[in-house]
Amino acid sequence: MLCPDCNEPLVVYELEGVEIDHCLECGGTWLDFGELELLGEIAGIHPGRITGALANPKTSGKCSRRCPKCRRRLDAVELPDADSIEIDRCRVGHGIWFDRGETAAVIAAFGPDGKESADADPEECAVARFFSNLYEDELKQDPATGK
Repeated sequence: MLCPDCNEPLVVYELEGVEIDHCLECGGTWLDFGELELLGEIAGIHPGRITGALANPKTSGKCSRRCPKCRRRLDAVELPDADSIEIDRCRVGHGIWFDRGETAAVIAAFGPDGKESADADPEECAVARFFSNLYEDELKQDPATGK
């Protein structure tokens, strides 16, 4: 699969049976339909919290990115329960695109115990640790130079 943002090949990582497609070039992450909910369950988030937020997002409009599965334009949607994070999702349900760092932000916003992230200890959350490790090298880079 190719990255919806920069058209580079996506690298597949696995966390407890959930495949996570990640772009090493731009730092974005593609999750197939249902994978965000599975990651939420691994993180200890009450089933249905993320699904509910995804069921009724505020549509911001079409974006220029295309679904890596069906190549249709993705819709930009805002998740109100996640500090108004805007993500891009396939309108026919293939999956969701997250820009660099947004996956961890969404998981953290819902909290491992169903509370807001301020109440959650990210060191106790396997998903937060996974994404922290995944983005570790990128977070150390100077944003101006990318090195």
